[in-house]
Amino acid sequence: MFTGIITDIGRVAVVEMRGDMRARIDSAYDMAGVELGASIACDGVCLTVVAKGDTPKGGWFDVDISAETLSKTNIGVEGWSVGRRINLERALRVGDELGGHIVSGHVDGVAVIEEAHDEGGSLRLTLRVPEHLAKFIAPKGSVALNGASLTVNEVRGDRFGINLIPHTREVTTWGDARVGDRVNLEIDTLARYVARLVQAGAAG
Repeated sequence: MFTGIITDIGRVAVVEMRGDMRARIDSAYDMAGVELGASIACDGVCLTVVAKGDTPKGGWFDVDISAETLSKTNIGVEGWSVGRRINLERALRVGDELGGHIVSGHVDGVAVIEEAHDEGGSLRLTLRVPEHLAKFIAPKGSVALNGASLTVNEVRGDRFGINLIPHTREVTTWGDARVGDRVNLEIDTLARYVARLVQAGAAG
């Protein structure tokens, strides 16, 4: 499990296709504290560390990305090219502060940035989501976008808005956001279960 609080911005160093995709990601994480088999959320996608090592400026880790994951995330839509910056978060440990919301790292779909404009010191974005996911998004609720826990401002059909404060743009890849970008979307787990309960009640 994760919290949606980004703790590092990694950079894709190597991409190989060997049945599945294998990617090497450079990171400032101390690899001595990262075990093989550990989970790291990479742009919101929970991936398993299969190899690791050190660099002069930090470390690197390898992940394998299945065809299923490629089909459900922006990794398959846009592809990970060498040099791409990605949001990273290590798995939640007992006793860690829950600063965002509970995030599983299982991406539900891909949202598209349709509008972007400055609003005070923040950047306001409007995103469009797949229609079947729109019902899970509510004003003042939470969503994870490229792994970052963000608050929904308003919802209009299959579109919703968020505000990005300067701090968020500085410590995540959201400073690079552009209209047309496709981003990984994970809906709030609580919203998923509430919708399921309502559906079961209506069926009963």
